[in-house]
Amino acid sequence: MTATAPAPSTARVRTAALLPRLALVLAALLATLFTAATPATAHAALTASDPKDGAVVATAPAQVTLSFSEQVAMGGDSIRVLDPQGKRVDTGELRDMCSGSTIRYGTALHSGLPNGTYTVAWQAVSADSHPVSGAFTFSIGAPSETNVSLPDRQAGGGPVGIAYDIARYAAYGGFAVLIGGAAFVLLCWRRGAAERPLQKLVVRAWVTLTAATLVMLVLRNPYTGSGKFADALDLDGLRAVLETKTGASLVSRLLLLGAAALFIAVLFGAYARSQSGAGPAKGAKSSDGPGSAKDSNDLVFGLGIGGAVVAAGIAATWALSEHASTGIQPGIAMPVDILHLLAVAAWLGGLTALLVALHKIPEIEREAVQRFSKVAFISVLVLAVTGVYQSWRQVGSWSALTGTGYGQLLLVKVGLVIVLVGIAYLSRQWTARLAETPAGRKTKVVSQRDVSRETEPVTVPADPKRAAQLARQRAARANAREKQVRDADADRVGLRRSVLAEAAVAVVLLAITTILTSTEPGRTAELETGSGSADAATAVPDRAVKISLPFDTGGQAGKGTVRLELDPGRVGANTLHLWADTPDGRPLELPEIKVAFTLPTKDIGPLPVVPEQAAPGHWTASGVQLPLAGEWRIDVTVRTSDIDQTTVQKNVKIG
Repeated sequence: MTATAPAPSTARVRTAALLPRLALVLAALLATLFTAATPATAHAALTASDPKDGAVVATAPAQVTLSFSEQVAMGGDSIRVLDPQGKRVDTGELRDMCSGSTIRYGTALHSGLPNGTYTVAWQAVSADSHPVSGAFTFSIGAPSETNVSLPDRQAGGGPVGIAYDIARYAAYGGFAVLIGGAAFVLLCWRRGAAERPLQKLVVRAWVTLTAATLVMLVLRNPYTGSGKFADALDLDGLRAVLETKTGASLVSRLLLLGAAALFIAVLFGAYARSQSGAGPAKGAKSSDGPGSAKDSNDLVFGLGIGGAVVAAGIAATWALSEHASTGIQPGIAMPVDILHLLAVAAWLGGLTALLVALHKIPEIEREAVQRFSKVAFISVLVLAVTGVYQSWRQVGSWSALTGTGYGQLLLVKVGLVIVLVGIAYLSRQWTARLAETPAGRKTKVVSQRDVSRETEPVTVPADPKRAAQLARQRAARANAREKQVRDADADRVGLRRSVLAEAAVAVVLLAITTILTSTEPGRTAELETGSGSADAATAVPDRAVKISLPFDTGGQAGKGTVRLELDPGRVGANTLHLWADTPDGRPLELPEIKVAFTLPTKDIGPLPVVPEQAAPGHWTASGVQLPLAGEWRIDVTVRTSDIDQTTVQKNVKIG
């Protein structure tokens, strides 16, 4: 086959000139969007509680209430309140106290609760389908020791969480290859519908997506609940899942996959036969009868419309149940998410189909590679625009982009996309070289019949061992012949290697994208953690916090230094040591010294501590309870006489 195409040099020059302009436009758009961002959330965040985290109340409250940033699904066991011995003291009755934009739930407490520290543990499913959980403490009368040990397993974790995440990865991969492989056949290489390697690729992707969806549906109940595989057989739990938005989306996906199976049957059945020579011979007069060119075009049109509807529907099952369906502008975000997923599938799934074709099918036309290059370029443009919008929705600020796990993963994804675009540009250059036909050079298209000559029927020896040996030899010769044909064109080999590198990066990119869908967005993470003080001392885990506080009460012998040590410097019980020194380093006797701990971001404290003197210039206090991690302010009040005293303070990070 002699391929004819315009000289690629002009196209390469135009592309090279266009890339810097696109980069400048995207950079300006990113800066504008992040600068103009307004607060919003996607994962549900606990925004308030009554009693507050770490609060010390004088009398026992009648109930505990929790407020969230968005709608959540909760059950009767979603809020548990435990006394210092770990005994449950709530009634188990969930109270829906939502009103308008206020999302609040509560549970009643038994009457007559004694003084002490109580633990509140909660678990819910946010509107974007992801389970969320947390715990905090409050005290009645005064803080006390508590024997409550909170579970290490987070909501959605454990073996069930791992199995569910594997199914999610498989679902995204199956979707990309299913949609991208079918699009590659219809848009780039119609004759490929009759090729077995491409047929196997698309069918296996359909099976993978269907199986992964079934697994997610069955595991949904234990994934958002107990975390035990046995609960997957709970019919009541499955019925409850079907009533949720996520359950409805998974069932809808299964129904759409049934329609996709019909699409695949037509694509690799009637349509494949029309493309493999079942119709009239080339050059024959067109007619309106069966097998005519008109029938083939009508079939292509029908497959294109039907396939686009089914593909958009399957993509919508993600958009309608995950991040895009919550937060700001869901009416815009969901269609944008559908476009984003379809563009990912067209690019990465089509890339997979191209790689299979280059590796397994020697006679793929070069025009097919050129067509895919155009499809990939359009997909990248769609990905860039929709990706910028999605990033703004989920991150919202430069600080969240660099200071949260979601933002850091997003930066990794952007870096991978840049690498992928760079490799894709090299692939486009190989494609352009593949289209060039120097004078006197002709490229022969070797059909599969030429390759299969090595496997023509031969006389089979009576000895089974000898027959098996000859069969292996013939298979080896056939494989060698196929590889020789496949590698005969240096430009084709270069393109295949470039596409292989592109596919390898694409697999990592798809994995990062899947992780992002289950990671708490940057907006919500910032809302939960708040901002810390720049001058706070950083606590080292399981190592005592040690600080020095110079003071001056203004009176005679009123100057000195207080050295404070908080051991082990973490959430829970701590031992406090204080030493007072004169300016020349000698122990300083003080009439009184007091300490108070305050967590301003959670409105906790001040929690007073009055240490006892253990030696001259040395005071201690045991059982100092710090209920939450965060940036604590330590206030030390020093009195050097009946009228001279001062308070010095320092911020430290605990946990």
